[in-house]
Amino acid sequence: MIEPQPDLDNTSVFEQLWGITNELRQKLDARFELHPDPSTKDLQNYSTTTGDAQGSLNTFSGPEIDWLVHSWIRNPKLGFSNMHLTIWLGPQIRVPHLAFVFATVPQLFFYIDYVPRTDLYIDLEYLDRYYEPVNQTYLMLQGDSRFEPYISKTLYMRQAQSHTSLCYSCPVTEDTLSLVSSVAHEMMDRWLTWVDEAEPVAESKRDALSERDLFVRRAVAERDPDNKIAVRLFGAEMTEKLVRSLWGGDRPK
Repeated sequence: MIEPQPDLDNTSVFEQLWGITNELRQKLDARFELHPDPSTKDLQNYSTTTGDAQGSLNTFSGPEIDWLVHSWIRNPKLGFSNMHLTIWLGPQIRVPHLAFVFATVPQLFFYIDYVPRTDLYIDLEYLDRYYEPVNQTYLMLQGDSRFEPYISKTLYMRQAQSHTSLCYSCPVTEDTLSLVSSVAHEMMDRWLTWVDEAEPVAESKRDALSERDLFVRRAVAERDPDNKIAVRLFGAEMTEKLVRSLWGGDRPK
């Protein structure tokens, strides 16, 4: 994934993908009150000593959102980039969390998912309400030969995905980029409607939901096999700090 790629400059692809995350972020800013978290202020711009690899990690929270991450890392010489926009809601509602990951590896990779907050094996009302609407999109991409399903070799990462997660690699073309952008906005718009229509969670159940959310967020960040890429790019110490920042390990108590 991060071995040298001869004469590969995908800066324009990175900029297009980062532009998609910014469009999605604008929709969040229009809907939610968000405040920068001071624990990641020093990560707004970081790089290796040689400057070959750079990154930016910004985190936010607010009355309705417990933790939001908007970040990117890249090494242009390797044709590698990775960017995240992940939104973890507070326990006042049970709407799924929302995750976007886009990358060049150097092919286009994307992962978009509604992160479950309950047991989908038995909570059938939750399954039908939040996952049936995306099933046709999932099946559409499954049937498109341009998109190759990405199956993680790591058991927990597969466990953490819903059964309608959109996780694929594909060639970088104008058509595939346009489709990915369209699907991403569709996922965001549907989710925002759910947030607006959500019933409140009983006060007595919010602590348990918050505890579960934090456990999942931390486990996903710490068990991500791609952390080894960050180690190669930025070293173990910086990677540990970046991983803690993804789940909010350094945020003020």
